[in-house]
Amino acid sequence: MNAPAKTEDFVAPGAENKPAGIPDNVYAETVLAVEHYTDFLFRFRMTRPAGFRFRSGEFAMIGLMVGDKPIYRAYSIASPAWDEELEFFSIKVPDGPLTSHLQKIKPGDTVLMRKKPTGTLVLDALTPGKRLYMFSTGTGIAPFASLIRDPETYEKFDEVILTHTCREVAELKYGFDLMEEIRNHEFLSEIVGDKLKHYPTVTRDPSYPNQGRITDLIESGKLFTDLGVPPLDPATDRGMICGSTEMLKDTKALLEKAGLTEGANSQPAEFVIERAFVG
Repeated sequence: MNAPAKTEDFVAPGAENKPAGIPDNVYAETVLAVEHYTDFLFRFRMTRPAGFRFRSGEFAMIGLMVGDKPIYRAYSIASPAWDEELEFFSIKVPDGPLTSHLQKIKPGDTVLMRKKPTGTLVLDALTPGKRLYMFSTGTGIAPFASLIRDPETYEKFDEVILTHTCREVAELKYGFDLMEEIRNHEFLSEIVGDKLKHYPTVTRDPSYPNQGRITDLIESGKLFTDLGVPPLDPATDRGMICGSTEMLKDTKALLEKAGLTEGANSQPAEFVIERAFVG
């Protein structure tokens, strides 16, 4: 999730335990680790505030002090609800109001976070089903990084399919790292077992085995053939979508064509979309 940045009016200095100039209505957390994947992608982990609660799949407004003002942007929380730290996966935009600064953070730096998480990509917004599809492009994999590491996902679904489409193979690495972390985790590996399938594709690297936009692969049926599963069925299948605006529109149309209905927190149904995502 990378939603448009927004500059807030400066708020008076916060509590004594925050660095000077930090607004008092937000958390000020410490960066613990940063990993750069490509010239355009990186992830970082930071401390989790005591008492901060969220549902796996939700996003938070995070930001930095730029000059004398805080700048915030919506970011899906990539870590699961049980994690003691918070993880985020971000694009790098050279002239982005926030990301031009955020991409330079290092361990020990301070990141701001507003106190209320929200979002539609949560298990509560789906009706019970057998198979859960998570359709993502680019950094749209972030909320699913949270959900595939949450035991509740596997309590509610017999099979979980994560699709991740990027332009080039190097941009897929975060997804592969997630799968490796799950396989090596002391309790997740047993809970997940063989329930999770990872289906990465690229659009600009002809040497990679899985080629094409996920919408084309759904429409042609190749996705289902490759995975060894039947076509989309509203009786058994549920979906979550996070990606570019065009991808959201096209994937939504295909799910509706298959008979699935869009849901929300207030009215659970067969699939949900994160519309705050851009990029």
